[in-house]
Amino acid sequence: MKNISFGLHVPQEAIAYCEELHQVYKFDFFLSRPRRTRLGDFTVRPRCTPRITVNVNLNPYNFLITYLHEVAHCVVHLNYKVRLRKRVAPHGVEWKQEFSKLLQPVLNENHFPADILDALIRYAKNPKASTGGDLILYNAIRKYDSQELNASRIALFQLHEGSNFVFQNRLFVRGSLRRTRVLCTDKASQRLYTIPAHALVEAC
Repeated sequence: MKNISFGLHVPQEAIAYCEELHQVYKFDFFLSRPRRTRLGDFTVRPRCTPRITVNVNLNPYNFLITYLHEVAHCVVHLNYKVRLRKRVAPHGVEWKQEFSKLLQPVLNENHFPADILDALIRYAKNPKASTGGDLILYNAIRKYDSQELNASRIALFQLHEGSNFVFQNRLFVRGSLRRTRVLCTDKASQRLYTIPAHALVEAC
C-alpha cells in the first residue's frame, strides 16, 4: 500500500472535496490491493493516526462512494468516541447521519452519471452498511466496472441459494442471507461460514 493522489481514482470534479476531507480530518490514506470481502476500511489504534484504505481496482464512482463511507467512520470516531467518549454502533444512526452529510456535496450530475445518481439519492436517505445491500445502486455502479472485472465475478448475494461458488480458492455452497452476510458451507470440510453478502465470488 502507498499514499496516493485522488486524481487517478475519483471523478475529476470530486478531487478537491476528497483532498479537503483528508486535510480536515487528518487520517492516513492508502490504496489497497483488491480485497474480496471489502471495498475499503477504517482502522484506528491507540496513539496512532486513523487510517483509511480503499481498493485500488474500484471504478471512480465506486471509489468515491467507498471513500466517503470510510471518512464517515472517521468523523464518527472523532466526534463521538474521542470527544464525547460515547460508544456507537459501526453503522448506526451516527454513521448514517455523517455519511449522508458527506454525500450531499457530490449528489449531482457533475459527479455521477444519472443512473448512479438516482439510486444514490435514494440510498443516502438511509445508507446501508454496504452498497451491496442496495441492489439498484449496486447494479448501477457495476455497469462502470471494467469488462474483465464484470465477466469473472459476481456478488455473493446475487447467487441463488444452493449455488456453488469459489471464494478465496475454496468451493462453497450459498446458504441463507443474514442481514449483511450469507451463511455458506465449505464443500470440502462441510463447515459453515458467514461471508459478506457483497463479496465478489466466481460462480460455478
